[in-house]
Amino acid sequence: MKILALTFPSLWNRKFTVLLTILSIALSVALLLGVEKIRTSARASFSSTISGTDLIIGARTGPVQLLLYSVFRIGNATNNMTWESYQDIASHKSVKWSVPLSLGDSHRGYAVLGTTSDYFEHYRYGRKQQLEFASGEPFDDLFHAVVGSEVASALGYQTGSEIVVAHGTGSVSFANHKDKPFVVSGVLERTGTPVDRTVHVSLNAIEAIHIGWESGAPQAGKQVSAEDARKMELHPEAITAFLVGVKNKIGIFQLQRAVNEYREEPLLAVLPGVALQELWSLIGVAEKALVAVSICVVLIGLVGMLTAILTSLNERRREIAILRSCGARPGHVFTLFIGEAVVVTVTGIALGIGLLYLVLLATQPIIESKFGLYVGISGLTPYDLTLLGIVFVAGALIGAVPAILAYRRSLADGLTLRI
Repeated sequence: MKILALTFPSLWNRKFTVLLTILSIALSVALLLGVEKIRTSARASFSSTISGTDLIIGARTGPVQLLLYSVFRIGNATNNMTWESYQDIASHKSVKWSVPLSLGDSHRGYAVLGTTSDYFEHYRYGRKQQLEFASGEPFDDLFHAVVGSEVASALGYQTGSEIVVAHGTGSVSFANHKDKPFVVSGVLERTGTPVDRTVHVSLNAIEAIHIGWESGAPQAGKQVSAEDARKMELHPEAITAFLVGVKNKIGIFQLQRAVNEYREEPLLAVLPGVALQELWSLIGVAEKALVAVSICVVLIGLVGMLTAILTSLNERRREIAILRSCGARPGHVFTLFIGEAVVVTVTGIALGIGLLYLVLLATQPIIESKFGLYVGISGLTPYDLTLLGIVFVAGALIGAVPAILAYRRSLADGLTLRI
């Protein structure tokens, strides 16, 4: 134990080199844990986006593509499905409820979703949690809109605010439906899903704002005013996709097969969970690559520690010799070097954990607003502790290399060293 008491004075004597080594290990540990946090948060965020929905049905495309554009608002639909087909399938004996979705417009970079009031009743996220209103209520007027929490906070909206929907999904649009503005009737509670970044309006409103529009542009003499649109009998002609809940779980596959073999038009029905698994299999390679890069960074940090200790080893030959002459045994010298490596590794790990949480606190709102990914600030998981344990053991093993070399230094080698 007395030899270990020399560890801290010995490290302090080389404080600048040791500090750089600790910082290198801390950065690599923070990166390793950060990548793991983002990876698990991304999976949790995607998995909790939709719950309690048995099937997603839309125009025939890939299962992952249908899931991405209908639920996550990523990408665009290759085609729409007719309203008649929706009504036909929605009246199937197996269907308990259905929620139509119409996408294609936006508001200042946020997706505009046309749907019905059933959306707020049947849509579930997380552990089958229902959408709740922070203020206001669902739309009950043709030009009412319900905004997600992020839309409200980012743009400063509240109930009664007026918004204008833009044609198309780009963040900047020169084709706006200025003649038919919407009034915010409600603001949803935060969900941590794409719902937070969505403006919800009625399907009839989507039809109303596009009266007189052809090929993405208004046609002279064909547009109508907002008041005239209220008097018209509006019916959707097409929708992007719709969500389905079935009466009996046994009927899911029967309904899926009926949709996939639908003769009126090519349609696709997918199970959200199956589509998610397919998505994970596609991005699994990227996840593994990120983890591999993080591990390489940690190894580089540990090799840096080894290099720093080996570089100072030759300079410490007289120190070792003096310790030996004072009665220190080779095992004591070995213990001293191992102790230094352990202290540096543990300090680097602790600093890396602290650095990770500081970065998460500072960047969490930015990551959520820019990428729609909620990275929860929670304690270390058993897997995180396993990774840190591996880093600790690796640091101790790497520290054993210079310890063995110091162990083999002879007393005469140190005492006869010329300076």
